[in-house]
Amino acid sequence: MDVPKNKFKRALAEGRRPIGFWLSLGSPAVAEVVAGAGYDWVLVDTEHSPNEVPGVIDQLRALEGGPASPVVRPAWNDPVLIKRLLDAGAQSLLVPFVRDAEEAARAVAATRYPPRGIRGVATITRASRYGRVSDYLRAAEDELCVVVQLETRGSLAELEAIAAVPGVDALFVGPSDLAADWGHLGEPRHPEVQAAIADACARCARLGKPLGTFAPIEDDARRYLEMGVRFAAVGADAVVLRRGTDALRETFRRL
Repeated sequence: MDVPKNKFKRALAEGRRPIGFWLSLGSPAVAEVVAGAGYDWVLVDTEHSPNEVPGVIDQLRALEGGPASPVVRPAWNDPVLIKRLLDAGAQSLLVPFVRDAEEAARAVAATRYPPRGIRGVATITRASRYGRVSDYLRAAEDELCVVVQLETRGSLAELEAIAAVPGVDALFVGPSDLAADWGHLGEPRHPEVQAAIADACARCARLGKPLGTFAPIEDDARRYLEMGVRFAAVGADAVVLRRGTDALRETFRRL
């Protein structure tokens, strides 16, 4: 058996614009429904969601039924959390709250085996198909994708240095976190925040480094893609469910 090819990593490297969907409910059934929707990538969140490794594995299995590449967000830039998710079979990681090049390098190191990093070596894992991928230890790195999330004014100031860290495949901005750091809590559309995101897009374009974001409101997603965002999660399971149930109830409330 061979290490699975990472379609998400290739899409970014080839300059395509993959469109994604966000999973935060921790439900394999929801992941299975979303798997058939045709997204390019689907993120399984463990930072702001009730997800632990066994549940992540169930969602990764469910996503195998569709064309989307799974991306997993660890709860923190922690080598133990990252190691467990990689052993569980995650190939693409969105690492939160990376503030500078040193923290970016730490995230990358957590995904690499020694001597290039600090990932612990285990041979019988889901990632290696329980040892059936005979060259997993040597081949895994080529299919890993590390995306780091910039969430503060300080991290945006360090954008070029972070982007230059070997092994960082892409950057990601969270409008809500940036708004909070700017003192505009709950106002991701504030002009100051939007200007910062536009500036980040322009700087990433000059560097040739893909920039992504989370935008579950259609108008926001279109605006960010027009700014130059290269990959975006344009929906989320909880948002879609809330809107759908609210709309259905309103329909019958008027009867």
